[in-house]
Amino acid sequence: MNVRIISRDKNNLKFMLEDTGVAFANALRRIILAEVPTMTIDEVIIIENTSPLLDEILAHRLGLIPLKTDLENYTLPEECSCQGAGCTQCQLTFTLEREAEEEGVIVYSGELKYQDPLVVPVSDKIPIVRLARGQRIVLEAYASLGRGKDHAKYQPVSTCAYKYKPIVQLEGDKCEACGDCVEICPKGVLDLKNKSIMIKDVLNCSLCKACEEQCEFDAIHVDSDDSSFIFNIESSGAPPPEEIVERAIEIFSKKVKELKSLLASKKS
Repeated sequence: MNVRIISRDKNNLKFMLEDTGVAFANALRRIILAEVPTMTIDEVIIIENTSPLLDEILAHRLGLIPLKTDLENYTLPEECSCQGAGCTQCQLTFTLEREAEEEGVIVYSGELKYQDPLVVPVSDKIPIVRLARGQRIVLEAYASLGRGKDHAKYQPVSTCAYKYKPIVQLEGDKCEACGDCVEICPKGVLDLKNKSIMIKDVLNCSLCKACEEQCEFDAIHVDSDDSSFIFNIESSGAPPPEEIVERAIEIFSKKVKELKSLLASKKS
């Protein structure tokens, strides 16, 4: 199996897996969504709340704020020596205290006070609640590691998808360079230059086959390579996308070893 990075930035990673099967690609996708842990607010103690939001809604909004996650220094509650009771190895505390001195004050995620500077909201500008004059909220929130299979708020990505590697073939002897396929392509895969159709960005093809259906001369054919997959991962901002993939591969490898050990014990 070969891996090739196509593009990447702070929160996005696009790469290609070659010489593998759909079973592996789908297993990797499911592990990214369900098994890679992230830190999220899981428990909220409301001390005072005179805002328009009910306590439950306020707690729900806090739980959906993505937090930068330090996977090296924290462990899952069920794997911690405290056995889920809550300690500095598996839990940390946030506090929030705000009273509106004027009308229409918006409380943002940046106003949360935190214990660990490495575990903070990915953005300071996530709105939590709008307060009218004199309204007040005081609360304590506890964050811990969790996985997407337990609750969707723990998923480390907002997008994790793959597609087969597209194959676009042009038959020059049939093509009349009318440009209809260029106009109908929703992804800008084709281009018309010097009275000739060119393939500009084949990896951007969505395999919709609109160009193939539009061509009256049967000059363009769209197919896919079922042994190569293009992954598109968008991190929520918790771990960076590279770390998400690395962790997913580690978890995958661990599961394979456990299965291998189980099969060996059954044989013996």
